[in-house]
Amino acid sequence: MPRARRFVLPALLAPAGIVLGGVPGFLLAFLAGLLAVDRALDLAGGRLAGAEAAFARARRQRGAPLVYLADDHGWAATAARRRLGVRTIAIETIVGTCDRHKAEVFDRGFRPPEWSRERWSQLYHAASTGSPLPPISVYRVGDSHFVRDGHHRVSVARALGAREVDAVVVELLQRSERIVSVAHSTAS
Repeated sequence: MPRARRFVLPALLAPAGIVLGGVPGFLLAFLAGLLAVDRALDLAGGRLAGAEAAFARARRQRGAPLVYLADDHGWAATAARRRLGVRTIAIETIVGTCDRHKAEVFDRGFRPPEWSRERWSQLYHAASTGSPLPPISVYRVGDSHFVRDGHHRVSVARALGAREVDAVVVELLQRSERIVSVAHSTAS
């Protein structure tokens, strides 16, 4: 209700300007429009300020570097993959990344790098006002998940206290899992 009260004066001035007519009426209606726009921008600015404060909090709490799973060489590059589609996964199971650069700039809590302030704040604002964000993309290794795409979305979800996030999941099967999987498929 306090937000609605901010728009009472412009809402009263606009019709008064129309009734008054002429140049004075036009000026009164124009003033009502300017006041409405000014107050709408104040509200939007206040929300973005909340995102800026959340970003600053996240930056102050930075910790150890993010775990890196190289998917371009080593076992993960040649691992069998099983596409699981979009799943809801627990945030706490997201432990690392497949992007070497992101491993260097995000920490284990997915706290953001300074250079991403604007993008992070926009995502935070969108998520905190209920706008749906696209699913992230992850590799699943055992019970752990490694982000392929969506590092900022994970960071924002953590900052907002989310427990789960939607993700496109591709499971990487380690050698022992592949043997079990092949044995099951040949037994069928």
